[in-house]
Amino acid sequence: MKSRLLLIPFTLLLLFVLSACDDAQQRLSALSGPTMGTTWSVKFTGSPRDGIPALKSELEAALEQVNQEMSTYRPDSDLSRFNQAEAGTVQTLPEDFAKVLAAAQALSRDTNGAYDVTVGPLVNLWGFGPDPDRFEPPADEDVQAALKRIGWQRLTLQGREATQPGGLYVDLSSIAKGFGVDKLAGVLKEAGISNYLVEVGGELVASGTKPYGQPWRVAIERPEVGKREVEKVLKLHDIAIATSGDYRNFFEEDGKLFSHTIDPRTGYPVTHHLASVTVLHESCMMADALATALTVLGPEEGVAFAREHELPVLFIVRTHEGPKEILTPAFQAVLDSQKQEK
Repeated sequence: MKSRLLLIPFTLLLLFVLSACDDAQQRLSALSGPTMGTTWSVKFTGSPRDGIPALKSELEAALEQVNQEMSTYRPDSDLSRFNQAEAGTVQTLPEDFAKVLAAAQALSRDTNGAYDVTVGPLVNLWGFGPDPDRFEPPADEDVQAALKRIGWQRLTLQGREATQPGGLYVDLSSIAKGFGVDKLAGVLKEAGISNYLVEVGGELVASGTKPYGQPWRVAIERPEVGKREVEKVLKLHDIAIATSGDYRNFFEEDGKLFSHTIDPRTGYPVTHHLASVTVLHESCMMADALATALTVLGPEEGVAFAREHELPVLFIVRTHEGPKEILTPAFQAVLDSQKQEK
């Protein structure tokens, strides 16, 4: 009898400890802060290896590294030093910077220059870069002058060595945020966290699930100026998502909208009726860059490119009847699989 009485409280204590541990593993934690002219946030379950304060410091350090290497807003960044260098200067880039630039160059080749990170002079000329905002289009001769400084083919990258041909201005804003998301995800994995949702300026990556096995859900916004409505809700399973659109960042003159998305082939903002592009990809860096590339390509070339490369993409086009969705087969397959989930 004594043995049985001693066993009962021990069993109850063991059950209590296991339950408490389970609750801790299912508790949703959140961290956030400013970065890259926008904000970052991380939601996760589980306990980081060295504690939450240490994890936040590591996340902030990772973002600081991305900024110091690739920001055009910092005059002392590695990117700014390259942009300001004299013709013929060869600069050894940090590993991450070289990785991002190589990915950008590859996408430039694949899209025949519709995507081009040397578009910086045009972005600045149109008032969408570090230079002051503008509220009217630049003169045609200024656009033509800026076009002469642009061309991804002029940039030579061999391993980590980049050569400044003279006057080249690289702008990584279309890919660096996505890379930042991937960087934060790597920090979380190193800390022993496998269930998380990471976001930087609207670009996201999800891994695992929310507490108690619930999926991470994100909303795709309906691309309408002055409104905040949901177009579609997706469940994210170990995937990244990025959206590019012209309905938030633009200026207007005489009733005409000038988008922040500049076509590097023409020097002017895109004029087609493609309102937004949402891309799913295993890499947020690539989802970010592809969303921009497909926005430049437009509803015909962009859809053809996405289909050819079997990319899961949602295009939303403006029509007289309102926004119209165009889904690639790969994106439709994602939706079909989610409908089958319980």
